[in-house]
Amino acid sequence: MPSDITLSRRGFAAGLAAGVALAALPNAAAALTADAAKALVDKTVADINGIISSGASEKAMLRDFEKLFVRYADVPTIARSVLGPAAREASNGQLSSYTKAFQGYIARKYGRRFREFIGGRIEVAEARAVKSYYEVISTAILQGEAPFEVRWHVSDKSGKSLFFNIIIEGVNMLASERTEMGALLDQRGGDLDQLIADLKTL
Repeated sequence: MPSDITLSRRGFAAGLAAGVALAALPNAAAALTADAAKALVDKTVADINGIISSGASEKAMLRDFEKLFVRYADVPTIARSVLGPAAREASNGQLSSYTKAFQGYIARKYGRRFREFIGGRIEVAEARAVKSYYEVISTAILQGEAPFEVRWHVSDKSGKSLFFNIIIEGVNMLASERTEMGALLDQRGGDLDQLIADLKTL
């Protein structure tokens, strides 16, 4: 595992992500609107702000972050994108088990970083069309840090508006998470079943 992520300007980028992105999305923005994309991010951010200011225990926060991830992110697409080529070789059963394990892994990993964000907030500004999806721009404000930009990529490819990537200061979460998952799989000799089992405890 890479070293722990801290909520510095770059560290918050890694902590905030759920992860992740599609390499390309076919005509999603044709049906999606800027208002709908912004509304999705508004809801996501409101829930994030609510969780970090709730005063709940770490266990409760991690449970809430997993629910948030499932509610607002395109989890199946994110999980497959992060797994990379191995996803094409996996059976349906393996892919389903991996997606569930990945979901919990991301919630635990990044939820712990969110706890360090207590006292901060995220403010949503605007949305704009980019290629076949919408990009929603927001600002993260941390205590003792200069504000920095957070860009959310939103699509309705799954049938409803969901975010599939987050970028901060040029840091693309797809690249970092795919690299990490690839390393974890390599460490297990390409054994996807072992990766699935281990993700449940990481």
